Amino acid sequence: KKVHLFGDSTLRQWFEYLTAFVPGIRRFDLGNSIKAGPLCALDMQNNIMLEYCAHGPPIQFTTLSSQHLYYISNKLNEIKGGKDTVISIAICAHFNTFPVEVYIRRLQHIRRSILQLLSRNPDTVVVLKTANVRALTQDVILNYSDWFSFQLDLLMRRMFAGIKVAFVDAWEMTIAHYMPHNIHPHQVIVKNEIDVFLSHACPHEKR
Repeated sequence: KKVHLFGDSTLRQWFEYLTAFVPGIRRFDLGNSIKAGPLCALDMQNNIMLEYCAHGPPIQFTTLSSQHLYYISNKLNEIKGGKDTVISIAICAHFNTFPVEVYIRRLQHIRRSILQLLSRNPDTVVVLKTANVRALTQDVILNYSDWFSFQLDLLMRRMFAGIKVAFVDAWEMTIAHYMPHNIHPHQVIVKNEIDVFLSHACPHEKR
């Protein structure tokens, strides 16, 4: 399997969880920042490659080299695809402080690239992770809003309706959980998200 994770730091949590808990998978040091990436991990015995890339601007969590600013649509255009290719995308958190038109335009580019990828190889698995709630502390609430995040989340669901993609509903998982709200959810929630992701990436064959 080739597993590509494209998105924000909530998807980097998936990479960190998988490399910590999946036996046999080991990080391959590319010399990049843990926060910024790109990051890579390999399981040579089971022929698994795991890759994380942060999405292109706007990005707010750390300083990034321009050579590591990848637009998701461009990365998708480089992928051949196939039954052993799994792609997960998360793109919302860093668009919360921008007009909705910026987000719509980005989603349009990603949607077009996904359709082209699926036309090249319909067996490719594409999984979209939805937005999740954040802790609205005094320093955050001036610029961020869960209400606006929810509007962006609805937009994303509508944009990708009717095409062959699966969803990991992180919004419902985080808002309904007993753990406090956090833009970077607790590990128990990350595990739940990955369980759903893997149910799409590695479905049980019908007997």
